[in-house]
Amino acid sequence: MLEVENLTVSFSGRDGRAVAVDGISFSVAAGETFVIIGESGSGKSLTGMAIAGLAPEGARVGGAIRFDGQDVVGLPDARMRRVRGRQIGIVYQDPLGALNPVHTVGDQIAEALRVHGLARGREAMARAVSLLERVRIPDPARVARSYPHQISGGMRQRAVIAMAVACNPKLLIADEPTTALDVTIKAQVLDLLRDLKAELSLTTLLITHDMGVVAEVADRILVMYAGTVVEVGPAASLMDRPAHPYTSVLLASAMMAEAPPQTALTVVPGGTPPLGAMPEGCRFHPRCPRATARCRAEVPVLRGVGGGQAACHHPLVETPEDAL
Repeated sequence: MLEVENLTVSFSGRDGRAVAVDGISFSVAAGETFVIIGESGSGKSLTGMAIAGLAPEGARVGGAIRFDGQDVVGLPDARMRRVRGRQIGIVYQDPLGALNPVHTVGDQIAEALRVHGLARGREAMARAVSLLERVRIPDPARVARSYPHQISGGMRQRAVIAMAVACNPKLLIADEPTTALDVTIKAQVLDLLRDLKAELSLTTLLITHDMGVVAEVADRILVMYAGTVVEVGPAASLMDRPAHPYTSVLLASAMMAEAPPQTALTVVPGGTPPLGAMPEGCRFHPRCPRATARCRAEVPVLRGVGGGQAACHHPLVETPEDAL
């Protein structure tokens, strides 16, 4: 369904060219829930926006993004708009910012149907109400007449999901869809996304930093750090036996929610390197307890490790070569 090959997203500034996404590659099979995780600043959201043709103004997108066999990199805006919404639906992480405050919720969902020629007039509004009911919003007719500020955050997120699936897309890109929600509403939204995937035969690209969300829905996981892929593999094997030290730290931090009181926090020193000041060799080496001189000098490449692939000179599980 989706093939990303050597994707780069860069920006030009006074200090030269800054590369935010640096040559990443992956594929997503039809019907799969593929999850991209990483800290803020890792490039995961920018990757999703590049796939949807929504990279920020001034960004240069390189490489290939083949969606359903068509390379969408460099498509004229008019042609990309026919793909986005109709074949690729998008759920944004800030539903209040994604919705127009001066139009009702129903009008905004109906607009997606009108723009893509699927319904007009009263039929479009009736289908908007039906979509709100599909995403389990109580009293959908009232919500359709409401403005975004008049409904709760959970309802706004459901409305954005209704808009994203209005045209029965093949691919759903969900960027941090549960970030601002409390635990109960988060669980309901995840259940909703699972049910819509089965009902509509959706392929889902989910972007998050919440490992609890990953455990609930992922078929495969890609871990990003500082604009690069550090690990990718089936969810079960990656979460049970992470190969990259960075993945291990992410998992350990997620487990802190279940730790007894007074347990020392699992932390990793330092922070994600700024654009334009990436370290030589492995980009994680300044924060990695397993780093050696090789890590500081040589860029690791993805290779078979455990049940997936990892870009690490000293992985936490043995490689096929180690087993020989």
